[in-house]
Amino acid sequence: MSSRMAQEVVAELRSMSDPKAVEGAARFGINVPDILGISAPALRKLAKEIGTDHRLAAQLWRTGIHDARGLAALIDDPSLVTPNQMERWAQDFNSWAVCDTACGCLFDKTPYAWDKAVEWSRRDAEYVKRAGFVLMASLAVHDKKAPDERFEAFLPLIVEQAGDERNFVKKAVNWALRQIGKRNRRLSERAIQTAHEVRALGTRSARWIAADALRELTGDKVQARLKEQRTRSKQERRSKSKM
Repeated sequence: MSSRMAQEVVAELRSMSDPKAVEGAARFGINVPDILGISAPALRKLAKEIGTDHRLAAQLWRTGIHDARGLAALIDDPSLVTPNQMERWAQDFNSWAVCDTACGCLFDKTPYAWDKAVEWSRRDAEYVKRAGFVLMASLAVHDKKAPDERFEAFLPLIVEQAGDERNFVKKAVNWALRQIGKRNRRLSERAIQTAHEVRALGTRSARWIAADALRELTGDKVQARLKEQRTRSKQERRSKSKM
Protein backbone atom coordinates (compact mmCIF):
# COMPACT_ATOMS: atom_id res chain seq x y z
CA MET A 1 0.00 0.00 0.00
CA SER A 2 1.02 3.63 -0.40
CA SER A 3 2.59 5.81 2.27
CA ARG A 4 -0.69 7.75 2.22
CA MET A 5 -2.41 4.60 3.44
CA ALA A 6 0.10 4.40 6.28
CA GLN A 7 -0.70 8.00 7.19
CA GLU A 8 -4.40 7.18 7.23
CA VAL A 9 -3.81 4.24 9.54
CA VAL A 10 -1.70 6.38 11.88
CA ALA A 11 -4.46 9.00 11.92
CA GLU A 12 -6.98 6.30 12.82
CA LEU A 13 -4.70 5.04 15.58
CA ARG A 14 -4.36 8.54 17.01
CA SER A 15 -8.14 8.89 17.01
CA MET A 16 -8.29 5.75 19.17
CA SER A 17 -5.82 7.03 21.77
CA ASP A 18 -6.72 6.73 25.44
CA PRO A 19 -4.72 8.90 27.90
CA LYS A 20 -5.94 6.89 30.89
CA ALA A 21 -4.72 3.69 29.26
CA VAL A 22 -1.33 5.34 28.71
CA GLU A 23 -1.14 5.94 32.46
CA GLY A 24 -2.15 2.35 33.09
CA ALA A 25 0.51 1.06 30.70
CA ALA A 26 3.16 2.93 32.66
CA ARG A 27 2.11 1.05 35.78
CA PHE A 28 2.75 -2.19 33.90
CA GLY A 29 6.26 -1.16 32.92
CA ILE A 30 5.54 0.32 29.50
CA ASN A 31 7.26 3.70 29.68
CA VAL A 32 7.85 4.80 26.10
CA PRO A 33 7.66 8.28 24.53
CA ASP A 34 5.09 7.75 21.78
CA ILE A 35 2.28 5.54 23.05
CA LEU A 36 -1.44 5.95 22.38
CA GLY A 37 -2.87 3.50 24.89
CA ILE A 38 -4.84 1.40 22.42
CA SER A 39 -6.00 -1.94 23.83
CA ALA A 40 -4.75 -5.22 22.40
CA PRO A 41 -8.27 -6.33 21.33
CA ALA A 42 -8.76 -3.03 19.48
CA LEU A 43 -5.42 -3.45 17.69
CA ARG A 44 -6.30 -7.02 16.72
CA LYS A 45 -9.67 -5.87 15.38
CA LEU A 46 -8.00 -3.20 13.25
CA ALA A 47 -5.38 -5.69 12.06
CA LYS A 48 -8.14 -8.03 10.93
CA GLU A 49 -9.79 -5.22 8.99
CA ILE A 50 -6.51 -4.29 7.27
CA GLY A 51 -5.38 -7.83 6.50
CA THR A 52 -1.85 -8.99 5.76
CA ASP A 53 0.34 -6.23 4.34
CA HIS A 54 4.12 -6.48 4.53
CA ARG A 55 4.81 -3.07 3.05
CA LEU A 56 2.37 -1.27 5.31
CA ALA A 57 3.82 -3.11 8.30
CA ALA A 58 7.28 -1.75 7.48
CA GLN A 59 5.91 1.78 7.14
CA LEU A 60 4.03 1.58 10.42
CA TRP A 61 7.09 0.25 12.21
CA ARG A 62 9.18 3.17 10.99
CA THR A 63 6.80 5.66 12.63
CA GLY A 64 8.19 4.68 16.01
CA ILE A 65 4.70 4.85 17.54
CA HIS A 66 4.32 2.08 20.09
CA ASP A 67 0.80 1.10 19.03
CA ALA A 68 1.66 1.33 15.32
CA ARG A 69 4.52 -1.10 15.89
CA GLY A 70 2.17 -3.50 17.63
CA LEU A 71 -0.17 -3.27 14.65
CA ALA A 72 2.75 -3.78 12.26
CA ALA A 73 3.60 -7.08 13.93
CA LEU A 74 -0.02 -8.19 13.58
CA ILE A 75 -0.38 -7.44 9.86
CA ASP A 76 3.08 -8.38 8.56
CA ASP A 77 3.55 -11.45 6.36
CA PRO A 78 5.87 -13.98 8.07
CA SER A 79 6.76 -15.49 4.69
CA LEU A 80 8.34 -12.16 3.68
CA VAL A 81 10.16 -11.46 6.95
CA THR A 82 13.95 -11.74 6.70
CA PRO A 83 16.59 -12.25 9.40
CA ASN A 84 17.73 -8.67 8.78
CA GLN A 85 14.24 -7.35 9.45
CA MET A 86 14.06 -9.39 12.64
CA GLU A 87 17.35 -7.88 13.80
CA ARG A 88 16.27 -4.32 12.96
CA TRP A 89 12.98 -4.68 14.78
CA ALA A 90 14.57 -6.39 17.78
CA GLN A 91 17.00 -3.50 18.17
CA ASP A 92 13.96 -1.19 18.33
CA PHE A 93 12.16 -3.13 21.08
CA ASN A 94 11.57 -0.79 23.99
CA SER A 95 8.70 -2.51 25.79
CA TRP A 96 7.67 -6.03 26.63
CA ALA A 97 4.36 -5.50 24.81
CA VAL A 98 5.84 -4.85 21.36
CA CYS A 99 8.52 -7.47 21.94
CA ASP A 100 5.96 -10.14 22.80
CA THR A 101 3.60 -9.23 19.95
CA ALA A 102 6.39 -9.34 17.38
CA CYS A 103 7.74 -12.64 18.68
CA GLY A 104 4.45 -14.37 19.43
CA CYS A 105 2.41 -13.23 16.43
CA LEU A 106 5.03 -12.91 13.67
CA PHE A 107 8.62 -14.00 14.25
CA ASP A 108 7.70 -17.43 15.62
CA LYS A 109 6.06 -18.20 12.27
CA THR A 110 9.29 -17.64 10.32
CA PRO A 111 11.89 -20.33 9.55
CA TYR A 112 14.46 -18.25 11.44
CA ALA A 113 12.71 -18.37 14.81
CA TRP A 114 14.66 -21.31 16.23
CA ASP A 115 18.06 -19.80 15.48
CA LYS A 116 17.03 -16.35 16.72
CA ALA A 117 15.72 -17.82 19.97
CA VAL A 118 19.18 -19.18 20.74
CA GLU A 119 21.07 -16.17 19.44
CA TRP A 120 18.97 -13.52 21.16
CA SER A 121 18.84 -15.36 24.49
CA ARG A 122 22.56 -14.65 24.84
CA ARG A 123 22.41 -10.96 23.94
CA ASP A 124 22.92 -8.26 26.56
CA ALA A 125 20.11 -5.85 25.60
CA GLU A 126 17.14 -6.47 27.91
CA TYR A 127 14.37 -6.68 25.34
CA VAL A 128 16.45 -8.57 22.78
CA LYS A 129 17.30 -11.17 25.40
CA ARG A 130 13.65 -11.27 26.41
CA ALA A 131 12.76 -11.82 22.75
CA GLY A 132 14.89 -14.95 22.66
CA PHE A 133 12.96 -16.54 25.50
CA VAL A 134 9.57 -15.30 24.27
CA LEU A 135 10.35 -17.06 20.99
CA MET A 136 11.05 -20.26 22.91
CA ALA A 137 7.72 -19.96 24.72
CA SER A 138 5.85 -19.13 21.51
CA LEU A 139 7.39 -22.03 19.60
CA ALA A 140 6.43 -24.38 22.43
CA VAL A 141 2.81 -23.28 22.03
CA HIS A 142 2.53 -22.83 18.27
CA ASP A 143 4.91 -25.30 16.58
CA LYS A 144 2.87 -28.46 17.08
CA LYS A 145 5.09 -30.67 14.91
CA ALA A 146 8.50 -29.81 16.36
CA PRO A 147 10.28 -32.77 18.01
CA ASP A 148 11.03 -32.74 21.72
CA GLU A 149 14.76 -32.56 21.05
CA ARG A 150 14.46 -29.03 19.71
CA PHE A 151 12.94 -27.84 22.95
CA GLU A 152 15.36 -29.83 25.08
CA ALA A 153 18.13 -27.86 23.39
CA PHE A 154 16.64 -24.68 24.91
CA LEU A 155 16.83 -25.93 28.49
CA PRO A 156 20.59 -25.38 29.03
CA LEU A 157 20.08 -21.79 27.84
CA ILE A 158 17.38 -21.33 30.46
CA VAL A 159 19.81 -22.46 33.16
CA GLU A 160 22.56 -20.32 31.68
CA GLN A 161 20.52 -17.11 31.72
CA ALA A 162 18.42 -17.67 34.85
CA GLY A 163 20.72 -15.46 36.90
CA ASP A 164 19.69 -12.31 35.03
CA GLU A 165 17.91 -10.18 37.63
CA ARG A 166 16.17 -7.86 35.17
CA ASN A 167 12.43 -8.19 35.57
CA PHE A 168 11.47 -8.56 31.92
CA VAL A 169 14.24 -11.08 31.31
CA LYS A 170 13.58 -13.34 34.28
CA LYS A 171 9.84 -13.38 33.53
CA ALA A 172 10.54 -14.47 29.95
CA VAL A 173 12.99 -17.17 31.09
CA ASN A 174 10.29 -18.45 33.43
CA TRP A 175 7.68 -18.28 30.67
CA ALA A 176 9.83 -20.33 28.30
CA LEU A 177 10.48 -22.98 30.95
CA ARG A 178 6.78 -23.29 31.81
CA GLN A 179 5.59 -23.49 28.20
CA ILE A 180 8.16 -26.12 27.30
CA GLY A 181 7.16 -28.12 30.36
CA LYS A 182 3.47 -28.01 29.49
CA ARG A 183 4.01 -29.41 26.00
CA ASN A 184 3.99 -33.13 26.90
CA ARG A 185 4.93 -35.61 29.62
CA ARG A 186 8.53 -36.05 28.51
CA LEU A 187 9.21 -32.34 28.31
CA SER A 188 7.40 -31.83 31.60
CA GLU A 189 9.88 -34.13 33.32
CA ARG A 190 12.82 -32.41 31.65
CA ALA A 191 11.50 -28.94 32.53
CA ILE A 192 10.95 -29.91 36.16
CA GLN A 193 14.50 -31.26 36.30
CA THR A 194 15.72 -28.00 34.75
CA ALA A 195 13.79 -25.97 37.32
CA HIS A 196 15.64 -27.80 40.09
CA GLU A 197 18.94 -27.01 38.35
CA VAL A 198 17.92 -23.36 38.15
CA ARG A 199 16.98 -23.27 41.83
CA ALA A 200 20.40 -24.65 42.73
CA LEU A 201 22.00 -21.54 41.21
CA GLY A 202 20.91 -19.75 44.36
CA THR A 203 20.40 -16.25 42.97
CA ARG A 204 17.23 -14.32 43.72
CA SER A 205 16.01 -14.45 40.12
CA ALA A 206 16.87 -18.14 39.75
CA ARG A 207 14.96 -19.03 42.91
CA TRP A 208 11.91 -17.09 41.71
CA ILE A 209 12.03 -18.63 38.22
CA ALA A 210 12.30 -22.14 39.64
CA ALA A 211 9.66 -21.74 42.34
CA ASP A 212 7.08 -20.27 39.97
CA ALA A 213 7.75 -22.88 37.28
CA LEU A 214 7.60 -25.79 39.72
CA ARG A 215 4.36 -24.46 41.20
CA GLU A 216 2.66 -24.66 37.82
CA LEU A 217 4.38 -27.69 36.30
CA THR A 218 3.81 -29.92 39.32
CA GLY A 219 0.32 -28.58 39.94
CA ASP A 220 -2.79 -30.72 39.59
CA LYS A 221 -4.14 -28.84 36.56
CA VAL A 222 -1.05 -29.29 34.36
CA GLN A 223 -0.40 -32.85 35.49
CA ALA A 224 -4.02 -33.84 34.84
CA ARG A 225 -3.88 -32.38 31.34
CA LEU A 226 -0.62 -34.19 30.59
CA LYS A 227 -2.09 -37.46 31.86
CA GLU A 228 -5.15 -36.97 29.66
CA GLN A 229 -2.91 -36.16 26.70
CA ARG A 230 -0.89 -39.32 27.27
CA THR A 231 -4.02 -41.47 27.55
CA ARG A 232 -5.42 -39.98 24.35
CA SER A 233 -2.15 -40.65 22.50
CA LYS A 234 -2.19 -44.29 23.58
CA GLN A 235 -5.78 -44.68 22.40
CA GLU A 236 -4.92 -43.14 19.04
CA ARG A 237 -1.97 -45.51 18.61
CA ARG A 238 -4.18 -48.51 19.43
CA SER A 239 -6.78 -47.36 16.92
CA LYS A 240 -4.15 -47.01 14.20
CA SER A 241 -2.70 -50.45 14.94
CA LYS A 242 -6.13 -52.01 14.38
CA MET A 243 -6.57 -50.41 10.97
